[in-house]
Amino acid sequence: MAQDDAVHGKHFNIIVNGRQKDIAASSLTYDDVVNLAFDNQPPRGENVVITVTYSKGLHNSSGTLVSGQSVEVKSGMVFNVTPTDRS
Repeated sequence: MAQDDAVHGKHFNIIVNGRQKDIAASSLTYDDVVNLAFDNQPPRGENVVITVTYSKGLHNSSGTLVSGQSVEVKSGMVFNVTPTDRS
């Protein structure tokens, strides 16, 4: 996780692909969210793109995360992670 707030006792309840997750980080990277979404990572490669979208963020923000980006989280935030085959 990008920033660990467990020392301060902060936890956030978020939804990832319809499943509730309890995290102790105030921000998540693209890779963090993908790891939360899948127990077994879908294959990545030329033809597979993993799309990460979020809603109900800080100040009711929504958007898309790409590799290398991160987003601050709040309880109730919703993430959808979808692998797509471009073939």
